[in-house]
Amino acid sequence: MDKSVIISIRGVQTLNDDPPEVIELVTEGRLMDCGDAGYTLSYQESEITGLEGTLTTFQVEPDCITLMRMGEFNSQMVFQPGRRHFSMYDTPYGALSIGVNTKKMRADLDENGGEIEIDYAIEIDHAVAGENTFRIDVREKGPAIRQ
Repeated sequence: MDKSVIISIRGVQTLNDDPPEVIELVTEGRLMDCGDAGYTLSYQESEITGLEGTLTTFQVEPDCITLMRMGEFNSQMVFQPGRRHFSMYDTPYGALSIGVNTKKMRADLDENGGEIEIDYAIEIDHAVAGENTFRIDVREKGPAIRQ
């Protein structure tokens, strides 16, 4: 199964006592059933996110979610509660070492869509760069509305 879906993403980033930074995005993407391996959710980034020309993919497995970005910006972030994962984040300006420490994670997807929630801390070059949460709602793309 591979179908068009509407993806709604709400991310909140906090650092120290600064006011939270909220990012919201609604975009079209693809949801693919990978059998026992879980689901794959993907979408093209846009100018709005600052990652234009990048394909973002979530590989959702029962005990782990992997976020991969390929294109102008390349990265891989692994979310697994209770574990810290390190990876490189490639940008046009150079590479950074990223650490992800997942506090909570929940994924409830099926062939009709569903939800993903992740709460994690991120480290850049071994310094805490903020606490992040994001919620992704996935729903089937319906027929176009005619007026």
